[in-house]
Amino acid sequence: MIIVSACLLGENCKYSGGNNKSENVIKYLEDKEYILVCPEQLGGLSTPRNPSEIITYGNKDGNDVLSGCTKVLSNKGIDVTKNFIQGAEETLKIAKEHNVKTAILKAGSPSCGYKKIYDGTFLGNKIQGMGVTAAILNKENIALLDEDDI
Repeated sequence: MIIVSACLLGENCKYSGGNNKSENVIKYLEDKEYILVCPEQLGGLSTPRNPSEIITYGNKDGNDVLSGCTKVLSNKGIDVTKNFIQGAEETLKIAKEHNVKTAILKAGSPSCGYKKIYDGTFLGNKIQGMGVTAAILNKENIALLDEDDI
């Protein structure tokens, strides 16, 4: 069983109300069992919603959000940290219930990015690091992929 970011399969759950449909991911999953998740929706955020980024002060990432060392803020300065943590925990709960070993997540997302995330300035700059959901899944030894890996 694989967990997949719902936006990659065409679900309109992206912050803007759109999606990040990936034909490569769709084709890859043709003969596999998978579960769609949107951690941000699972955390209680609406779609559409204001874009959010992890405040990375010196390369902090989702691991630091989980440990309480930094926050996730919307571009309006609203603290959505609790929503991101709740969404990550709900995603992990689903993964454990279904014995998930692999997750295909949206690259760059403050929830799902596992190689790079935006730096918290809302200027489009990326740094090396993991989103909140990627970090919690990684701690449970769930293999992480994104659409660029497929």
